[in-house]
Amino acid sequence: MASHYDVIVVGGGHNGLVAASYLAKAGKSVLLLEAASELGGATSSVRAFPEFDARLSRYSYLVSLLPDQIVSDLGINFKTLGREISSHTPYLRDGVHDGLTVATNWDSESEDSFSRLTGSNHEGKVWQEFYGEIAEFAERFAPSMLQPLKTRSQLRTELAMDDVWDYMIERPIGEVIESRFKDDLVRGVVLTDALIGTFVDSHTMQANICFLYHLIGNGTGQWRVPQGGMGALVQELERIARSHKVEISLNSRVNSIVSSDYEVTVGTAQGTTFTCSDLLFAAAPQHLSTIQGREQPVSLQGSQLKINMLLTRLPRLKSGVDPKIAFAGTFHINESYSQLNSAYETARDGQMPERLPLEMYCHTLTDPSILSQELAAQGYHTLTLFGLHTDASLFDSNPEEALSQAVSSALASLNEYLEDPIESVLAKNSDGTFALEAKSPLDLEAAIGLPRGNIFHRDLDFPFIEDDDASHVPLWGGETDDPHIFIAGAGARRGGGVSGIAGHNAAMAVLKR
Repeated sequence: MASHYDVIVVGGGHNGLVAASYLAKAGKSVLLLEAASELGGATSSVRAFPEFDARLSRYSYLVSLLPDQIVSDLGINFKTLGREISSHTPYLRDGVHDGLTVATNWDSESEDSFSRLTGSNHEGKVWQEFYGEIAEFAERFAPSMLQPLKTRSQLRTELAMDDVWDYMIERPIGEVIESRFKDDLVRGVVLTDALIGTFVDSHTMQANICFLYHLIGNGTGQWRVPQGGMGALVQELERIARSHKVEISLNSRVNSIVSSDYEVTVGTAQGTTFTCSDLLFAAAPQHLSTIQGREQPVSLQGSQLKINMLLTRLPRLKSGVDPKIAFAGTFHINESYSQLNSAYETARDGQMPERLPLEMYCHTLTDPSILSQELAAQGYHTLTLFGLHTDASLFDSNPEEALSQAVSSALASLNEYLEDPIESVLAKNSDGTFALEAKSPLDLEAAIGLPRGNIFHRDLDFPFIEDDDASHVPLWGGETDDPHIFIAGAGARRGGGVSGIAGHNAAMAVLKR
């Protein structure tokens, strides 16, 4: 290994690999330093239950935000699979179990599902109008994510959709949902995209930003499944990086960064030292502040419970809906508007919600390749569960007890709608324990360095700059107060989510300078 490089990238997750590949492809000498023994970070796949040949995407599970431009620029040979069902939400009304099923492409079954829930076709029509407007907004908005930052007024003028801009950017999303939708369950299904990983009230603008990021993915807003799991994406990104001569050093935890007028000196815990002209930090900006001895900015805490499960078969639902339909898309549990708001208030007051709002999906219904042929033939499936409104602070005093309580709350919440209790279909290890692993926000921090478990690293920003900041706010969103150091991870402006956008933009900040 050399001692000096044009660029050093700290962090070997998807953003770090994307940034390193762009830079090396442009002719820069690049060294990537990864603290762990393998690449991937939050986008890794693991054999979570060693006795079973199933590779689960342990932390992040969908890759809907990865722009086609990055795939084309880098020649990424990677496939994502669409889902015929967008979501299914079971419910109990007037003593009858049923479910709201929404197809990815609106159909007669979706229309009938809304009519059974609400008693008319009005709410279904409003749904189509709302998401039709957002789809067009997303298509116009998405290209700007890989361009230099625009000002608020520039972007609003270019998009030329003032009505949608108003309710997506200017007004609290909770207010918009309440004004457009009447049914409590429908309102909740809309709101979930504004809350994933974000512990806020529905009338807080952070919810709007979270909603925006989830809905503008790649210009379509559709959530897609990575074929082969997240690990397949990491393997392909590693192949591309190495093909462009990126040097990769694993087990290299950076513990010092010293910048001068002309270079940056990087030291590792293993005692190695390197210098570079520019440094891209593809990890949480809080860690950069710690390494540099600076005060960390205050930000939202993580707020999600992640549970991975291996099932011997899919459970039947009390509604009688085919589980292959119910679990094919995003499966919402206890996520009506009132339930989401109530759970938030309970958690805000320091208590674990008795029945967690949940959303789940079954990767193997869309992509069985993550299972061995033997498990697939036997009817096994994976189930990934996210519990909302489980703020990191709930786990501080007694992490193990709080995690146990959260898991119990999540499973009890799910079982309210299952004919077969989830415990009856969970695979069992040879010692009799269930094939189930749960991760709290504190676990996410310990395992992959997410500050307080925040999957976005910090508070999300709108993907533009204010008009009065145009003269001095960074051009690409990853710049810092040091001209040689750039943020290339989720904590960059326009960084949230598994998209590679932050890695691309940090690389462009160096190359276009």
